[in-house]
Amino acid sequence: MNNPQLDQDGRLRHLLSIEGLPKKILNQILDTAESFVGVAEREVKKVPLLRGKTVCNLFFENSTRTRTTFEIAAKRLSADVISLNVNSSSQSKGETILDTVDNLIAMHADMFVVRHSQSGAAHFIAKHVPPHIHVINAGDGRHSHPTQGLLDVFTIRKYKPDLHNLRVAIVGDILHSRVARSEIHALTSLGVPEVRVIAPKTLLPAQVEKLGVHVYHDMKAGLKDVDVVMMLRLQNERMSGAMLPSAQEYFKTYGLTQEKLRLAKPDAIVLHPGPMNRGVEIDSSVADGAQSVILPQVTYGIAVRMAVMAMLAGGQSGGTQS
Repeated sequence: MNNPQLDQDGRLRHLLSIEGLPKKILNQILDTAESFVGVAEREVKKVPLLRGKTVCNLFFENSTRTRTTFEIAAKRLSADVISLNVNSSSQSKGETILDTVDNLIAMHADMFVVRHSQSGAAHFIAKHVPPHIHVINAGDGRHSHPTQGLLDVFTIRKYKPDLHNLRVAIVGDILHSRVARSEIHALTSLGVPEVRVIAPKTLLPAQVEKLGVHVYHDMKAGLKDVDVVMMLRLQNERMSGAMLPSAQEYFKTYGLTQEKLRLAKPDAIVLHPGPMNRGVEIDSSVADGAQSVILPQVTYGIAVRMAVMAMLAGGQSGGTQS
């Protein structure tokens, strides 16, 4: 069966999910991103790889950080960028997703960055666009958030280059997190030998072990001797019913404090995909502490999204030439 994310020559055509992508492609994205990190330090923060191309940010669900970093990434590649908050425009007037997309294709859009509350939305759009149009999934339901997973792995690789000797703990609301799924697929595909998930039973998907992770319900046991701690936001907007006693009780048991962090290796790094709920999943002293790489994650996210767009547009070679 053909991989809908790759063209007939095995090159990236769409980025819809980490799952199913060859290790070679994942490494190519990370290596290409490495070449873009330095662009932000230049006086002129632009390269011409997407000059003359139009990138449409189609956000059917709000996300300021993701939309902004995609916008910056596209502009640094010299693309023209159109950002639409579709919920407050055509969709609210009854237009279908495909009608919205078809109208933008008629305006000669070249690439769609799609965020939607329904799982599979980006895949659905990718099935219906012509071969020269590229689709990037910027988060769909509980399913996938591939660029966030990639930027997290890129950040880990920057601080811990030997992925084959790492223990990574992902802590919190695994059940509702598309980031967790993307990250688990990326880490295991790239050869990280031990990925742990730490959460109460109510916040774990059924049969999560099938993803190749070790399950812990106790923070002390789960954080012992890990190299990387990834904290996740409690996604209250996706929860139905009382899945937790209270935010205070959650913080007491699963919030990352300095005391709990000391159970990890002394040089362990702390990540968080944002937005953070301080005092719920993470203490401010940790979020702002020496082991936190939360702000570098945001910086590297721009380089990773530049890499994905450059590869989709056929700019794999040429890196940061100006």
